[in-house]
Amino acid sequence: MGSLLAVQAENSSQAAWAVASRTRNPDQADLATLLDDGAIVRTHVLRPTWHFVRAEDVGWLLDLTGPRVRQVTGRQLRDTHGLDERAIDRAVAALMEALASRGHLTRKQLAEELRERGVQGGGQMPVILLAHAELDGLICSGRPVEGEHTYALMSERVPAPRRLDRTEALTELALRYFTGHGPATERDLAYWATLTLTDVRAGLHQVRDRLDSFQHDGRTFWHAPGDVPDGPQDPGGHLLQILDETYRGYQDSRWVLDAAGDVPRTREAAIGMALVDAQLSASMRRTVGRDHVRFDLRPYRALTRPQLEALDQAARRYGEYLRLQPKVTLL
Repeated sequence: MGSLLAVQAENSSQAAWAVASRTRNPDQADLATLLDDGAIVRTHVLRPTWHFVRAEDVGWLLDLTGPRVRQVTGRQLRDTHGLDERAIDRAVAALMEALASRGHLTRKQLAEELRERGVQGGGQMPVILLAHAELDGLICSGRPVEGEHTYALMSERVPAPRRLDRTEALTELALRYFTGHGPATERDLAYWATLTLTDVRAGLHQVRDRLDSFQHDGRTFWHAPGDVPDGPQDPGGHLLQILDETYRGYQDSRWVLDAAGDVPRTREAAIGMALVDAQLSASMRRTVGRDHVRFDLRPYRALTRPQLEALDQAARRYGEYLRLQPKVTLL
């Protein structure tokens, strides 16, 4: 978690595996405990979507990236739901009052609280409003209740957020992103953090002597000092959601995962991906049953026996994490 800085967590059940799969001994209880304790929060930051982020990083990261992303949610509230700034402020105040008086509440409970306080709005309005308040650093995830996500006051969950001035924040962002996500380009970071290239270059300028880089296809790729991973990896196979940082954490260089050019360059139709040695090998759909988890794979090319074995091992690791029997099906 710390090395990646933030992990996209729109689909909370599969996003938990995105975190666990990067540990030596994946255990569902680890992340659940950290979320319950507030050491990690699940909130809107970076782009207008969910992320897991450490409590010690959420303050300065929201200060840096929140204002630009908040423009998106503010525009949705105004243009789609007809709320002016005064109405938005009144609705956010109602959220704060409800959480201050009742504690950790689910989205459904907060929608009811809004109606009782005279805030009207159906459809996606409450969802966008909650994201808007999260991006302003007012609310974040609370303790899960029977597996359901709740909201709480940020001041309660993170009472002493770490703050950095803008130069310090851009510097830390660049160092942490390129160390955890590298090799990557400056455009990858601009996309990931919803920042301008000017901001990214300012941060990169401060840390370029603490990173290594190489040129490829007319672009500069930055990474942690040392050799860039190449060739077979251990473990070789991975079964991940399409929102995983391996894919969604990039824009400019996303397709280094498909050096052979076998994957159609269209909007993703699949919700999951199978990788072998950091190359996309198949689309993947995960189905959880009562006592098993099934992975339906649609290969982009004929898979070799070692590739199939790597994916079978990936399925076993995932199954052990879920405490379910894994099944792999080739379509």
